[in-house]
Amino acid sequence: MTIRAVVWDVDDTLFDYTTADREGMRAHLAVEGLLAGHGSAEAALVRWREITERQWARYAAGETTFQDQRRDRVRIFLDKDLTDAEADDWFGRYIGHYEAAWSVFPDVLPALEALAASHRHAVLSNSSIAVQEHKLRTLGLLHRFESVLCAAELGVSKPEPGAFLASCEALGLPPHQVAYVGDHPDIDGRGAAEAGLLSVWIDRGAAYARAAGEVVAHRISTLAELPALVRADTRFGAPSTFG
Repeated sequence: MTIRAVVWDVDDTLFDYTTADREGMRAHLAVEGLLAGHGSAEAALVRWREITERQWARYAAGETTFQDQRRDRVRIFLDKDLTDAEADDWFGRYIGHYEAAWSVFPDVLPALEALAASHRHAVLSNSSIAVQEHKLRTLGLLHRFESVLCAAELGVSKPEPGAFLASCEALGLPPHQVAYVGDHPDIDGRGAAEAGLLSVWIDRGAAYARAAGEVVAHRISTLAELPALVRADTRFGAPSTFG
């Protein structure tokens, strides 16, 4: 079975979002004088991450907008009834520190280079196009992708099949000729597999990945494993069951 294209998730797949978020928020809270109010810097960072995951899940489920999930993260974290403008201003100040900490994982460029001549490439993210195109451009990656599709504009998000199928349609390829690479075993791994793509779970050791039960994606621990996987006939191989 020939794989002709690779569609990529962005955050914690290509881009080290977890580190950038932690370091950016640590710097932001220090400047804002808010670290002491949570007992410790680590406690503050854990609370921000938990709030972010809950509000992002609401956005992915269609319960709120992209901008409103940002505002709600700020209001809940600060425990204040802020106006939209006040929440936007606070989040905007955080973004400056967050962007200063941006970086790609060290295995990304070698993998993209190894597949540049043999496979087409695109992006499918549960974020927004404005956010992800800016990120990819800043990181020097945008030119490597034919298309960037995001849930905010598509109106459908991963793990819904429609999101993955939209990325295949943008490439003009059937799902069985497309691989999807993402870091979340369910949202990315299971979602892509159920949509008929070759599903590849890059397990970067996140807490939700470690807690996952059986998955239906091919599990890799580094993108150095990806070229051999998408060049081989893996469609009918046994999926990974690492938890």
